[in-house]
This record gives sequence, structure tokens and C-alpha cells, in this order.
Amino acid sequence: MNEIMLPGCTPTPLANYLKALGILRLLSAKYPETRGCWRGDLFVLLTPLDEQSVLDFFLNDYEPTPLVAPWGARSGFYKGASEKTAREALSQMEVSDKERLQSFRDMIQLVRGILLRYGIHEKPSDEEKLELLRICRSELPDRLLEWLDTCYLLTGDDRKFPPLLGTGGNEGSGSYVSGFAQQIVACVADRKHDAALSASLFGHVLPDIAMNQTPGHFSPSDAGGLNASVGFEDNRAGVNPWDYILTLEGTLVFASAAVRRSANDPAGILSYPFTVHAVCAGAGSYAKGDASKPRGEMWLPLWRQPASYTETRALLAEGRVALGRKPAHDALDFVRAVHHLGGYRGIGSFQRYGLLERNGRSYFATPLSRVQVSDEPQSNLLDELDKHNWLNRFRKFCRGDNTPNRFLMLCRQLEDRLFDLSGHKPNKAEIQSLIILLDDIHQAMATSQKVREEINPVPQLSEHWVNEADDGTPEFRIAKALAGLHGVGDQPLPLRAQLFPVERKFSQWMTPDSNETVRFHSGQKARLIDTLYSLLERRLWLTNKLGMKDKPLASPAGATLDDIAAFLQDDYMDRRIASLLPGLSLCDIPKDTDRSAGDGALPAAFGLMKLALTPNHILQNLGYLGVTDELPIPTGMLAQLGAGNQGNKAVQIAYRRLRASGLAPYFAKTGIVPTLAGIRAERATAALLIPLRYGATGTLARNLLEEPETEANMATTV
Repeated sequence: MNEIMLPGCTPTPLANYLKALGILRLLSAKYPETRGCWRGDLFVLLTPLDEQSVLDFFLNDYEPTPLVAPWGARSGFYKGASEKTAREALSQMEVSDKERLQSFRDMIQLVRGILLRYGIHEKPSDEEKLELLRICRSELPDRLLEWLDTCYLLTGDDRKFPPLLGTGGNEGSGSYVSGFAQQIVACVADRKHDAALSASLFGHVLPDIAMNQTPGHFSPSDAGGLNASVGFEDNRAGVNPWDYILTLEGTLVFASAAVRRSANDPAGILSYPFTVHAVCAGAGSYAKGDASKPRGEMWLPLWRQPASYTETRALLAEGRVALGRKPAHDALDFVRAVHHLGGYRGIGSFQRYGLLERNGRSYFATPLSRVQVSDEPQSNLLDELDKHNWLNRFRKFCRGDNTPNRFLMLCRQLEDRLFDLSGHKPNKAEIQSLIILLDDIHQAMATSQKVREEINPVPQLSEHWVNEADDGTPEFRIAKALAGLHGVGDQPLPLRAQLFPVERKFSQWMTPDSNETVRFHSGQKARLIDTLYSLLERRLWLTNKLGMKDKPLASPAGATLDDIAAFLQDDYMDRRIASLLPGLSLCDIPKDTDRSAGDGALPAAFGLMKLALTPNHILQNLGYLGVTDELPIPTGMLAQLGAGNQGNKAVQIAYRRLRASGLAPYFAKTGIVPTLAGIRAERATAALLIPLRYGATGTLARNLLEEPETEANMATTV
């Protein structure tokens, strides 16, 4: 077997891809052992022929497939000036003595007989076209079924046109069958362009020939128009005639089929190989408004291992991937599904095409991007957005009429982000960016009554999101610790219920019939320290209001002493904490595996207040409180801090509260209470909400409190 590289067959433009399929199809009919595959950006043939023999086959042995379309304009079967060029091409084939054209001549005569028998003398109107399509389907021979299936599909009382050949072989006012017939006459009947075949297959220099055949939507760069060449506009539209012939021959590898995807779809829907609804994401070629216009997207497979035509045809005939249990509906589903599968059917990548309207003319097969297929299945991190059908509902809402621009922009950003992340293992910065974007979406939804009525909040995301986003920085540790704040016992109080108007127990928007007697939502302020103060104040108030047995200030994650010390000094971390916190509150926060304190130390005055707000169960576990002892919330401490800690009253309140609960500070005997020297009261207040790691709380307690008088200590003293 010879290995022949075909530089003229590349993944882009679409014409070159289809040309590769056409060559494989036609050669395999005579040499079934022929194989083909994609290597880099070239199609490779494995065939018993050499390069010259391949050229000889197409120049001397190739029998054109009789592509006819009597249902469409410029088919050549009717009178009128618009039919003249196609009509002359068909007539030239009929009088030709080329044996290779016999099949074409037979088909022309067969179609003429059908039209005569049914009294069809003029191009059928749109209403009459359906009946002619049915007639062609029932009376044309089986060898033409591939062509008919490529052109149209009959479904019940209607017809549908797959996107590859426009409206059944026509693209606007142009006719693919007319162009095909003209080029068959020129290349096969008259043998005018033999030298052009070498250029078509092997990329040799194209001879100076007249190329007045437009490429349709298969090769936008050859269609002429604005910015197509030197100067503002190029009116020289033309394509190598052999390219045109082999492209049309390649379209027959595709075939449409009506499939029933669910019991609720009695009529079936059009299923075309690797074709999905368009998504204006993951590619720069999309413009505003394209989402409502395109016929769809085609994802054309580039397979790495040599495959026969039969195998290739089977791959394209199946032509569907599924996301979970449902077929991929659009491009975003498709890219996610492909990466879930990992090494799908030996396909190394997909060339993505959008069928887009450009220059006020017809649709063009616009190359969008190359999507690599991972050898191993990718993580299902993004699948969590599918919970309760949230992602689909949000995207559907954003595609609706009169959708506010901010939701259109947010949806485009989300689709772009999901598209990009689907193809590789996201890094931590990318996951953080997505979490922040989900917060932006959640905030926008929260302020729109219409959205809240139609779409649930962003679903609660798993710990996996947090682990994948955790970059180990102080800002992330603080945001993660705050996001993990929860309630006590049977009284949940997740931070998300304070940041957003959502229910405490479920991912539902808060409504008047939610059976809550108090308001939990505090919202977010302009400054982080103001937000944290508001959240802390509300949580302490809710402790008594809801009858909680402990302070709702614990979290499975915590900050180190170094983190809090840095936060107290200045506001350089505030912006990043504020950007991460709301999005992380939508996630389940994992329990710290590292419970160390850090190497730093906290100012004694702040440490006293922090200990005074430490949940009872933590102090009990550390041995500073008995199992039945409690440390009540120090009354008035927060109010004094809010007033600026005049006279150091807030610290004094914390000091007295600790002593009254049997937690004696080291300096109690001196009676000197430390002050918040150099620390702004409002920043200290905000820092009091930040949970500490278990080890950090233990170190803080050992640094500031007398060792508790446990039974073990008393026995040692005696």
C-alpha cells in the first residue's frame, strides 16, 4: 500500500474537507482496500495506487455521480433564461459519447420522463415542491438515495433541508447541481482542465484557467466580496473546477435521518451528522445577532488511524454524541460531551464550522475553531451546573425575546468560559474566574423579579470546586473560611443566605411564603469591611432570635494567625477577598486538612475580642470550657467597636466577659487591658467574623489565657 499525502485536502475550508471525503469515496468504489486518515492538517491516502495512478483514475476512469435536483431553481430541466446555463450543460452531456457519462445521461432521461408523466413543465412553486420531492424519493433509483438524503428529508407532511446543501441543492439564487453539471462538462466531457486536477489534489500551481464557478458556502475566501483580496472588494469569485466536482461528490458521505429522541417527540427531529445548534461562544468569528440566524454548526471529525470508506461512512452516519443520557443539543453540549468520552472513536480533533450569514449574502461555512479530543475523559466539574436543569434554563432565558443586555453579556461570558474549560483541566485561576462569574450571574438574577420567577439560584456546588480553585494564598483562605460559616444544630445559617435572598435550607429564592419570621439577607456593601460588619452583626442577632445554643461563627475552614494579622494591617487583600467570597458561598466548603496556626501572632486586644466570640464547642474541645459551660456573646462589644472603640470599651467588655466565664487572661492580675493601638476599629470588627483554623484558635488561647484548671492539672499541682 502506498501512502499519499494530499496537500489539497485540508480541514479548512469546508470544500477541502469534503474533497478528501469525495476522493476516498470514489477511489474506494474501485479499490475497496483504500484507507484514509488525517495527519496534522493534511489528508493521507493509503492505496495500492501511486500519485500518477490516482490522477489517471480521475482523468480517465471517474464516473460522475448524477447529481440532479428537478425540484429546485436552475436545475436545467425547465424553460426560462435562468435555466439556460444548466439546461445547456445537461444537453451537452446527453449528446456526449463519453462512456463515463452514461449513468448521468440515464438519470437525465429518467427525470425528464418523470416530469412528463406527472405533467410538470415549469419549476414547481413552493407549495408544489413537496409533492415533487415525494415523487423523486419514490421513483428515482436506489443509487441516487445518498444524494437525496444529503439534499432533503421528508418528515410527515413536511420537508427539511440539512444545512450542507442549502435548501435542497440551492444556496440563495445559486444552484449546486447547475455548477456541478457545468464543471463535469468542462472537466470530463471536454477535458479542458486536466492540469487543474494536480493542483486540486497535490497543491501544485494552478494553471491559468478561467474560473467563473462560485464556490457556494464551501469556501468563503473564494467567494469574492469585501476584504477578500487586495483592495476593498474583490469581484473575482472562482474556484478550481476539480475542487468543485470533488467537493460535491464528498457531500454524499453525509446523510440525514429522522430519529425520535424522546417519547414526547412524536414527529421526530432532523438529525444530521455531527450537526448541532449554534452557540456564539468559543470562537471569535461570531458577531452580535448570529445566534438567531445560523443554520447550525457542523463539527467535522479528524480521525488519526487509517479507515476505510465503509468505516468512515459509518462514523458519519452515526454522527451523534450524547451528554449523559441526552443527545448533544448545541455546540456547548457537544464540546463537553466529546471531552467526557475521551479518545472518541479514534478522533483526534473536530474542526468546528458555523453556517453564518455574511456580507448580506448567503450563508457561509465559516471555520470557527479546532477542538482537540482528550485521550482520557475529562473531569465532570462543570456538570454540576446542570443540576435541576439550571444551566439549560438560564441559557434558554437569555436567548428569549426582550432579554436585558446584561443577561445576554453574562450568558455569552459563561458560554465562552465553559467552552474554553471543557477542553482541558482548568488551572486554579480559571476556576476562580468562573466562580466569580457565577457570582455576577447570581447577583444579577437576585435583582430581577422576572428571573427569580423563572430560574432557580445557581445550584450549590461541591467541595471539588473549592479544592480545584484553592491557590493557598491568604486571600483565598480568608474567603474560604468566611464562605464556610454555617448555623448551629437544626438552625442552618449558610453565608449565602445572608449575601443573597435565598432560603437557608434549599437552593430556592426567598419568597413571602417561605415561612421565615426574620430577615436573613444582609446583602453586600461597597467596602468589604462594611459587608463583614453587617454580616457579623446580623449573625449575632440571629443567635438569640433563633434560639441557637452556640454562636454561628464556625466554619470547616479557617484562616491562620498570619492571615488575620495581615488583614488587620491594611486593605491590600480586600478587593480579592470581596471578589472571591460571594462565589465561594455557593460552594460546599471542605474541612481543613491543615489545622496549623501559622507562624504569626495577633495583637492581644484583638485576640481577647476574638476569643470572646469563639463558639463554645471549640473552646470545649480545646479544654478551656467544660462540656456544659458556655461563653455568652459579650453584650455591647460590637456596638462599641462600631462607635470607634472610644475609651477602649469594646476590648474591656471582651476582657470582662472572658473573666466572668472562667477564662482568665494572663494579665488579669495587673488589671491592665491592652488596647487596639494602630488598628482601626472598623477593620478589627470585620476581622472578628473571619473563622480561625482550629490550631490557630488553640495557639491564640494559649498565648492569652491562663491554663484551665482541669482535673489533670489539679492532680499534678497536688
